[in-house]
Amino acid sequence: MYGVIERRRQYLHLMRQITLEKGHFTAADFQEAAGVPRSTAQDWINRLVSEGCVVVKEKKQGRLPARYVATSAVPASACRRIFTTVDGDWVEIYHDCMSGACAAFCGYHHRRAGGVLTHVQREGTLLRECARIGQSDTAIGLYPAAAVGVTAVRREGDMVVQKIRCIGGPAYSLSDMMSGAQGVENIRIRKKGPLVEGEVYTRALTHVVIGVDDTDSPAGGATFAIALALLQHISGIAGVIPIGHHVAMLYPSLPGKTAGNSCSFIDIAVDPQKLGPVEERVIKFISDEADSPEWGVAFMRGFRIPAELRDFGKQARSGIVTRDSAIRVARNYGIVLHGGMGVIGALAGVSLWGLDNAVLLDVDADVGGSPAPKQM
Repeated sequence: MYGVIERRRQYLHLMRQITLEKGHFTAADFQEAAGVPRSTAQDWINRLVSEGCVVVKEKKQGRLPARYVATSAVPASACRRIFTTVDGDWVEIYHDCMSGACAAFCGYHHRRAGGVLTHVQREGTLLRECARIGQSDTAIGLYPAAAVGVTAVRREGDMVVQKIRCIGGPAYSLSDMMSGAQGVENIRIRKKGPLVEGEVYTRALTHVVIGVDDTDSPAGGATFAIALALLQHISGIAGVIPIGHHVAMLYPSLPGKTAGNSCSFIDIAVDPQKLGPVEERVIKFISDEADSPEWGVAFMRGFRIPAELRDFGKQARSGIVTRDSAIRVARNYGIVLHGGMGVIGALAGVSLWGLDNAVLLDVDADVGGSPAPKQM
């Protein structure tokens, strides 16, 4: 099902692009753009004609081929990516939009609706939401009610299913756009009067947080840069979806620091079957690219941060901690460490996952206690 949805999205995008450029397209135009056999090109055109996404502008006449037009220049989807990671009975829902305004709209109304969501956070065009598996009814409607909300989240095998209730513009997005987002496997729609309810199916991916530190030296390099390069590198692996890159300040008076003493961490969503190869690629990349022999990497699966782990991050921001302490804490929570003294800062980065950038960058800011999913 995923392959069919992905190809449909790609092919419809090509057809719309050619229509905008030439005013129409032929089977040969589409065949050349898509790089598929002529019979496959025609089969897809016929399918999209039957769905109403493509219209026959001129029928075939003798040697003149039929001409087609895509029915709308409106983007096939304002939703770039929708994907989910799981950690026990908790789910992180990620929705990457084409527009920061769209992400802000959904975040605002999801927060107002409540439902099963315990936390909603937006960074640019990326909306991150946390939910516990279960259901919670919520009123959806026109102002002053929320226009869209997530009323249930459940697991079905290797799938996460979100139940969304909405009205107006969000209903159009649910019924006409979300199926075009990367990561969506299936959508089931049901109308209930003016409301639209939909079940959105996405794969249950593993959340991985990777801390990196001590990759630079007095002669050159920067940990933030190598962490960003790492994110770009592993994003090319099939089954890996990039989420974010962050910088966190640690104890500024640490003896021997190369500059201001910051660490970096990235997070990704990974197909569970690709976890081993991803970890191997991470270690090889950092060991090859680091300027310092003391580089360190921390590799954590999941997104829930226990109190002891968060406390380690606090200690690394307020004073000197030892490598033995990092090894002990990491072992307690199944976090894999690689490298030299840099594992201290790498584990500190992992321990600070989930905090706002304003807190990460202010070493004097209060990081709070154990970051159990927040209540709205």
